[in-house]
Amino acid sequence: LLWLVTTLVVWLAATAIAGLSPGNPLLNPIMLSIAVIAAILCIARIDYDAYFKGAQFIHFLLGPATVALGIPLYEKLSLVKSNLVPMLCSLVVGSLTAVGSTVFLSQLFGFSPDVVASLAPKSTTAAVAMAISSGLSGDPALTAAVVVLTGICGAIVVTPMMNAMRIKDFSARGFAVGLASHGIGTARAYSVDPVAGLFSGIAMGFNAVLTSLIVHIFL
Repeated sequence: LLWLVTTLVVWLAATAIAGLSPGNPLLNPIMLSIAVIAAILCIARIDYDAYFKGAQFIHFLLGPATVALGIPLYEKLSLVKSNLVPMLCSLVVGSLTAVGSTVFLSQLFGFSPDVVASLAPKSTTAAVAMAISSGLSGDPALTAAVVVLTGICGAIVVTPMMNAMRIKDFSARGFAVGLASHGIGTARAYSVDPVAGLFSGIAMGFNAVLTSLIVHIFL
């Protein structure tokens, strides 16, 4: 239970720190938690597998938490239907861009096929991305790390970038971050506005399905 309790305590502390400056993307509690736990493991020379044996219960909850995003979708079904066409257009363009740009840059820099397969599904939620990577002979561990990094970057830049672009529609803001930054971006969207969180969750779910098809086409 040591590492399960440690993870929860670190998360609560990171959430409290983030609450000192609400809305500050640099105080993202997920980013803070990862940094602290990684530092603890490095300093104490604890193997990650030993840590994961205690923290795997939280990993198990990733699946049910993703499925639970369907609840607000059901509650706001009429709003979703009214935005269905622009959502689908954005979904196709966003998914193609996320996978295509990754594959193009990976091949441009001469990455091996297994690394390309590991990086391609970076914009989908971790559980789906790791399954896609494994099915394409990629490295699920590398995929998980890149997925988390993608999510954190998206959560950090989304608010200032959307403000700079003068995009005020929370449904558009949410859909964009969910499409690019999956669950971590969705958590950030929910902290800003419920509508943004709703559309972010929808984008994350749809993108997971579409990316699983697009990746096989590109690779």
